[in-house]
Amino acid sequence: MAEGTFLDFEKPIVELEKKISDMRDFAIGENIELTKEISSLEEKLGKLRNDIFAKLSRWQRVQLARHPRRPYTLDYIKMMTTDFIELHGDRRFADDNALVGGLAKIDGQPVMILGQQKGRDTKQKIFRNFGMANPEGYRKAERFFRLAEKFNLPVVCLIDTPGAFPGIGAEERGQAEAIARNIFVMSRLRTQIVCVIIGEGASGGALGIGIGDRILMMENSWYSVISPEGCAAILWRDAAMGPQAAEALKVSSDDCMRLGVIDDIIREPVGGAHTEPEQAARILKTELLKVIAELRQQSPDELIESRLGKFRAMGSCRES
Repeated sequence: MAEGTFLDFEKPIVELEKKISDMRDFAIGENIELTKEISSLEEKLGKLRNDIFAKLSRWQRVQLARHPRRPYTLDYIKMMTTDFIELHGDRRFADDNALVGGLAKIDGQPVMILGQQKGRDTKQKIFRNFGMANPEGYRKAERFFRLAEKFNLPVVCLIDTPGAFPGIGAEERGQAEAIARNIFVMSRLRTQIVCVIIGEGASGGALGIGIGDRILMMENSWYSVISPEGCAAILWRDAAMGPQAAEALKVSSDDCMRLGVIDDIIREPVGGAHTEPEQAARILKTELLKVIAELRQQSPDELIESRLGKFRAMGSCRES
């Protein structure tokens, strides 16, 4: 890994990888047989990687979800689909570059696929608004949902956002209404919907495209009503308390599975999706095809009834 593209807890792995690389170069340059020593170090590297990633804290998983090399929505679309045709605009105000989507095929299965898109360098981050959609982004998504329903296409939503954009203009144009409208539309959409949290799943920004028949999470993603830093800023007046907030919020995929918020966890390559993006895409693609095939066995009425029942059953309350 290049300097600055790894997290603190990945440092021992990076150092051992460099040692192995240096040893290979030395063996080739000096024409020395070091195969046995290199194999021993590679075995040690595999064990180290397994040990580190088997006991990650919730905050470390949040960091992985934000990893600068983690695959984004367009990366997965490129790796998983063919014949992708991107659609633009909400037909009301503008085209939001933070939310992308269109028609595609996954192993020949036509789908409507959409999600939030972040940027990697400064120029891209500004262009994509850091993956934070405005109202026009959610209204664009609603247009995609209606189109998918019209042609009986499964909808695949890839969620990766730190939240809906909280700017004054967004609020003036009805941010809350746009998200609420999408929740209403998705809850009654007469076609299959699969939602996958591939990175960050924060607040209404995630819920705006997050109501589905199946809710899945990538292993090293997070899903919560608020970001850990946002929670810490409210409770402790200190965003630096984010790690403690992450523990209290129970943001990890394992937490969400135990709480019944999601239906399944998609395991990533050891080390995270950023270490083997092609493999991560293959795993996600296989899971999507399986889930879509299962959902296609249900009628539209059955889908809606099951979908509404799923969300009604979440959480618990007590009357007094």
